[in-house]
Amino acid sequence: MKKFLKFFLVGIFFGIVLVKSEAVSWYRIYEMFKFQSFHMYGIIASAVFTGIILLLIAKKTHLKTIQGTRLHVPLKDKGLVRYIVGGSIFGLGWALSGACPGPMYILVGTGAFSILIVIFGALVGTFIYGILKDKLPH
Repeated sequence: MKKFLKFFLVGIFFGIVLVKSEAVSWYRIYEMFKFQSFHMYGIIASAVFTGIILLLIAKKTHLKTIQGTRLHVPLKDKGLVRYIVGGSIFGLGWALSGACPGPMYILVGTGAFSILIVIFGALVGTFIYGILKDKLPH
């Protein structure tokens, strides 16, 4: 249990950062989808840039996972249609709910309990995908 405490504390810190940066604000998300503000695009771009830099550092230093194996990012199959369809479904859900999956739980912590309906829908959608994934074209 003690080993999970650090992840819990990092999660709390991450939640505070997202709330203070207004990344969980419905209004900021609304602005983003109407192309009225750079705020959310700046947050997303900085996250992508940071991820790229950290992955390059991990490759260069031969960083190992918690299990002691070398960090490896598997290549994805190429396919334009699945990324367009999947991204469109994700974006539509994000635009309709005003929250992407990670911040949904943070919104519960801020007292926006109506987001529990969205979390329930996301869990049902994930469950249905799990049932249908072998029948879907990947």
